[in-house]
Amino acid sequence: MQTQLKIKLSAFMFLQYFIWGSWYVSLSPYLGKTLGFDGAQIGLAYGAFAIGAMISPFLVGLIADRYFPSEKLLAVLGIAGGGVLLALPQFKDFGTFYPMLILYCALYVPTLALGNSLSLTHLANPKADFPRVKMLSAVGWIAGLVALNAVNGAESPIQFYLAGGASIVFGLFSLALPHTPPTKTGANVKIGEILGLDALALMKKPSFAIFILCMFLICIPLYFYFVNLGSYLTELGWTNMLVKTSFAQVSDVVFFLLLPLFLKRFGYKKTIFVGIACWVVRYFCLSSSVEAGAIATALIFTAILLHGACYDFLFIAGQLYVDDEAGERTRGAAQGFIAFILWGVGAFVGTFLAGKVMAQHKLETPVGSIAHDWAAIWQTPAWGALAVLVVFLIFFREPKKAAG
Repeated sequence: MQTQLKIKLSAFMFLQYFIWGSWYVSLSPYLGKTLGFDGAQIGLAYGAFAIGAMISPFLVGLIADRYFPSEKLLAVLGIAGGGVLLALPQFKDFGTFYPMLILYCALYVPTLALGNSLSLTHLANPKADFPRVKMLSAVGWIAGLVALNAVNGAESPIQFYLAGGASIVFGLFSLALPHTPPTKTGANVKIGEILGLDALALMKKPSFAIFILCMFLICIPLYFYFVNLGSYLTELGWTNMLVKTSFAQVSDVVFFLLLPLFLKRFGYKKTIFVGIACWVVRYFCLSSSVEAGAIATALIFTAILLHGACYDFLFIAGQLYVDDEAGERTRGAAQGFIAFILWGVGAFVGTFLAGKVMAQHKLETPVGSIAHDWAAIWQTPAWGALAVLVVFLIFFREPKKAAG
């Protein structure tokens, strides 16, 4: 039974991230090249995902936990989200496109938490089995990028038709998942519990407070990569851009496997330090890659391949640190709190500023296909990430409890 369950959950993760990979990277060139949105508008569009992350705890906490089985809610969200994606190409001005994108993200983001929760509920040995199941999410992301690249959809509305169709399949497939009834039927759920505010007591620990501050601050430079990379590579004239950026997810799989070894050998502080440092290196590589040539191409590929260390050593290690510090009583609240900071508030500020900086560095006279001062754009998050790295190194203290 567990083997069949793992296959179903792996397929679920694959479909879930296929949807995301089909439009997220290519959104920037589509908005900039096809619809003519400026950098600030592109930044706000990416911030729609952050708004979805801020809405998500209410939807999951107030509806999924109290009224509907998780698999049925996943089906509704998947099918409804697919409908919104299929309609998105009809909206070509920012005033109508942006609200529809927010609506879609509000439908999609809750599926991430619901899918994880459902998986952890039914897997017999979640610590060993969940990482293997979750690894298919990286494969799904790669598949989405490759599929979109195969139909030359990076700058066209095809990306939304591809993601929309996959979302409907995802919704229908969710009905085949194990029945997962609501856990708090009839319970009086407080808003503070939904947002994870019960975890605020942990902020009394100076080192934990520094950790939260650094995680929020690193989100500001972090989202420059996601907002700007697609536009940057498009202006450079990269062919098969989506396939090449998918190497980031290959790196993600490798570093995900290395993460337990790093935590056991070096602990949280050194592991997270490496994660932040990789963001610094990534941005300095990009800022030095604006000139054509083999060296520039190598620097861009280095930035892409650093993704696994950038993401896993920072976010995954950070979530494990929060889990360790919280303990059994406030574990759920603490994870809700860190998710709200990272993918909600932090992501919104980061994407907004990334778009503003991109708009401020638009060239009055384009140089060939280059329409922005990319060296200046990439140096901004590089210095910001370096500042966060220094603060983390000086003030964060390794917890007494062993990481391994």
